[in-house]
This record gives sequence, C-alpha cells and structure tokens, in this order.
Amino acid sequence: MRRVALVTLVVGDYDEAIRFYTEALGFRLAEDTPRPDGSRWVVVEPGPESTGTGLLLARAKDVDQRARVGDQTGGRVGFFLHTDDFAREHARMLAAGVAFLEEPRHEPYGTVAVFQDLYGNRWDLLQPAAH
Repeated sequence: MRRVALVTLVVGDYDEAIRFYTEALGFRLAEDTPRPDGSRWVVVEPGPESTGTGLLLARAKDVDQRARVGDQTGGRVGFFLHTDDFAREHARMLAAGVAFLEEPRHEPYGTVAVFQDLYGNRWDLLQPAAH
C-alpha cells in the first residue's frame, strides 16, 4: 500500500499554527517533537478518525521561506478539507473565527466554501456529493 502521508505547510510560528489548526479547524495534534537544531517536528491531522494526509507544520527558516508563508500555491486553493456534515463544520468554523471568502455553494461534486487559514492559504471546506 502507498499513500501520501504528510504535506509540508510552511508557517510563521509553531504554536500559533497548532492553535489555529487544532482549535479553529478541529484538527488533532499528532506529534510535536523537538529536534536538535531547535526546530520541531509538528504534525496535525484532520481528526481522530482520520486516515488521510497529515500536515507537517514547518516554521519558515529564512527569508525565502518566510516569503512563502500564506502563499504556497500562488493564491489558488491548495488544500481540501472533506467533511461528512458541511453545515456542522461550517458553523463551528465560523464560530471559531475562520475567515470564509464566500457563501457556501452547491456544485455537482458537493457543497463547498473557500476559507483562509491564519496565514492566508486558501482551502476548500467540502462535503462531497453522494454517488
């Protein structure tokens, strides 16, 4: 079996990123391990039942990496958070202060709305259509 296990997301600060992903988005902190160079190996996953791809939250180390924080995909939606209950997740995220860039819309592929993370990266919150 093969799968993409982690995707790196360059962040400005470990602790603020952990807070946002765990509190505002409801992810779980899967690992937070100090490394000898002063960095940390920080992994968050979408939820306790998740078997999907986790995010490796990597603090920007230099000017080039800091320039990429919040714009890793050139302004495109780069991340897709699937849910089985759009209304519940949308309401919970709004209450937690997540910035949605549009009202929910119904597409042939499901119910979706674009939101931004704390750095400005664009995400889709998506409940796929039943097939």
